[in-house]
Amino acid sequence: MKFTMYPGVWDNVVAEVEEAGHEFVSDLHQAEFLIYAGGRLPDPLPENIGFVQFVFSGIDRLVDAGVIQPGTRWANAAGAYGRPVAEIAMTLLLAQLHQVKAAGMAASFQARGPIDAAQGWLFDGPTVAIVGAGGIADGLIPMLRPFGVRIIAVNRSGRAVEGADETVAMADAEWVWSEADAFVLAMPLTEQTRGVVDAERFAQMKESAVVVNVGRGELIVTDDLVEALRTGQIAGAAMDVTDPEPLPDGHPLWRLPTCTITPHIAATGRIASRLITPTILANAAAFEAGERMPTEVHLRKGY
Repeated sequence: MKFTMYPGVWDNVVAEVEEAGHEFVSDLHQAEFLIYAGGRLPDPLPENIGFVQFVFSGIDRLVDAGVIQPGTRWANAAGAYGRPVAEIAMTLLLAQLHQVKAAGMAASFQARGPIDAAQGWLFDGPTVAIVGAGGIADGLIPMLRPFGVRIIAVNRSGRAVEGADETVAMADAEWVWSEADAFVLAMPLTEQTRGVVDAERFAQMKESAVVVNVGRGELIVTDDLVEALRTGQIAGAAMDVTDPEPLPDGHPLWRLPTCTITPHIAATGRIASRLITPTILANAAAFEAGERMPTEVHLRKGY
């Protein structure tokens, strides 16, 4: 199949897709599919474009901006970056449990006592709930296992997740919010998941609970998080995604020692260019065979 990448070109990805037997063309009007890494697209897209392969997973902003156009099939990168995102999730969880930000803000060895008193340990066997247990959970569970934690996987279907001690459907997971010691949020952003962690959820959690967000910033109601941290309703939060994003300079979350933030670095373009090709090839093969693509976007579902 003929393909192009627009508006910018990742040379290594183009070379890998060509090596698999597809032909790169620079003219959008000659391509059969388009690899899209963000930016302005022609509106409408030429009719010759059979599908658009977005190189990232979250499509909510594309939908809101009207970039995803009716009549053209789209695929995203769902599952492609499970391992790097899981690594960031593990980093954030450990950093928050061990008070890394608080130590840096204290800037004094004299803070050792209070920091030690506040830190938590995975080897104590806490319960970790992975909410939105898909590809990220597949990468994260093997990282958590050696610590001996109890793992609850929460997903839409309730279908068993390999390596988890228990899998629960989201609709039946109300009890999990008061049971777990740490939460890793890894859901896509949909009408059902927007603001799912709010003041009511924080009130259900243990005071020792830690919340890690590597899904979308809007999964958490930010003002409610600030209040929960300021009042000690939960012990801490650690996030690679925020709402708003970018989080403005001077926002209270930057100054709270109980909140650790990385600036959405789990799956950047640098990582995407290394890992996206197998997804592109699988989707192109399915499209060419007249089948539904493995990561074809479901607009009604929001992912």
